[in-house]
Amino acid sequence: MDIMSDFLFIAELSSGKGFGFNPNILEANVINIAILLSGVVYLGSNFLTSALESRQQKVAEAIQESEERLQQANARLADAEQQLTEAKVVIDQIKKEAESTARKVKETILAQGKLDIERLTNNGKSSIEKAEVQIKKQIQQHVTTLAIERVSIQLKEYLTPNLQSKLVDTNISQLGGQL
Repeated sequence: MDIMSDFLFIAELSSGKGFGFNPNILEANVINIAILLSGVVYLGSNFLTSALESRQQKVAEAIQESEERLQQANARLADAEQQLTEAKVVIDQIKKEAESTARKVKETILAQGKLDIERLTNNGKSSIEKAEVQIKKQIQQHVTTLAIERVSIQLKEYLTPNLQSKLVDTNISQLGGQL
């Protein structure tokens, strides 16, 4: 009835200028409009309901697909985190092995260096001893040569031809008695 009062209000405003309220229901096609409106509501409600249900189903499928993708992404994330953890463990092991190897190599190099130093020291000592022996021999030879030269010079000065003949005679007489 609220609609009816609106029509009456419009009719009073128009007061015969071409637009107004026609109280004859059959002439005004109110019944036709009501039938048409009820048909649109009836038929449209089925279409609207099916469209809304279809849309709701698509939204539900999209949500379900998104949840599946989220689960897959979470699974891949967990796998990646596990692989990262494993990689960190492997990296730590490699670091430890590298440090251990470096320590062993360092110790080996130091030990080899000590052995080389000892060998070089021994070789140096041996070379020095050999050089000392050779120098001593050279000095002895030189001293002997000088001594012989000096003795020769002294003998030449001391041994006169008379002394030489006496010495030869004495030695011959000593030899003669033994023969």
